[in-house]
Amino acid sequence: MKKLLILITMLTMFGCNTDQPENVTKELFENLESDKELTQATFAGGCFWCTEASLQELDGVEEALSGYAGGEEENPTYEEVVAHKTGHREALRAYYYAEEITYEQILDAFWNAIDPLDPDGQYTDRGFNYSTAIFYHNEEQKLAAEKSKTALSEKLSQEVVTKILPLSSFYPAEDIHQDFYKHSATRYQLYKKGSGRK
Repeated sequence: MKKLLILITMLTMFGCNTDQPENVTKELFENLESDKELTQATFAGGCFWCTEASLQELDGVEEALSGYAGGEEENPTYEEVVAHKTGHREALRAYYYAEEITYEQILDAFWNAIDPLDPDGQYTDRGFNYSTAIFYHNEEQKLAAEKSKTALSEKLSQEVVTKILPLSSFYPAEDIHQDFYKHSATRYQLYKKGSGRK
């Protein structure tokens, strides 16, 4: 019981939320969006801190931005998303050089960063906004994602519940959530361990 109370306290203190000031990372987002040399891939994998850390370090990935995808409201805030007011999932957009890394390789890294069998969130983060999805940008990505998902289901002998959806919108998250694993390394490691991710 004591260990459970410690875990709950730790997750409350170090979970995927913050009371720090928020400023949207607009300039970086606009520059990445306009860079014709970069290809984009968008995923929802639970708390974006962990998904970002997993994909940002891949060779060939120029940048990974935490954000919100799939909802209808424009420019959602973190507070609105976690309160289930906007229909968005916490997400990540990877900007990568297709001649250095393939979409299929990024998909493999994504599968390794999540629990693809959990329909209701990821690890201790529960709710729709933490559910997993692959947001495809074009038909080629859709086909690759479906093939990858089928192969993973066969490998696991279980149904992979991660949704494959057309990308409708992506908004970058507030500055505090970008590169969180770097600028708040201790807090990130405590969260990652406490959440059960690894």
